[in-house]
Amino acid sequence: MAKSAKSNELRTAFEHHLKETEGHVQRLQQIFEMLGISPKTKTCEGMKGILDEGARMLDDSKEGDLRDVAMISAAQRMEHYEMAAYGTVRTYAERLGKTQAVQLLDKTLQEKKAADKKLTEISHQAYQHAQRAA
Repeated sequence: MAKSAKSNELRTAFEHHLKETEGHVQRLQQIFEMLGISPKTKTCEGMKGILDEGARMLDDSKEGDLRDVAMISAAQRMEHYEMAAYGTVRTYAERLGKTQAVQLLDKTLQEKKAADKKLTEISHQAYQHAQRAA
């Protein structure tokens, strides 16, 4: 999506988020190691649906500010879905007394919330640009 963004700020936000995601994966690996669990992959049908919908929005949008708004919409849906998952797992970890896991999950959750806030800020700018162009 970064390559499709008109806004440099949006492109940078997407690239930054990709780097953050690598950190999220490392934290999850740490948690699995702490718990002595071997992670298994499984397709998340909910996220797959969100990704498919985002791809359709991208295909249906002309290049420019409105496409940026569409991409932000899709990205925020992904962020909200992930925030729900991380928040739930963090609560499980709290109930189980896994303090270190709680801290790692909370760090990721805070990064997700910050990314969502940044996308909201960028969307306001993109809407303004799109209105001026209309």
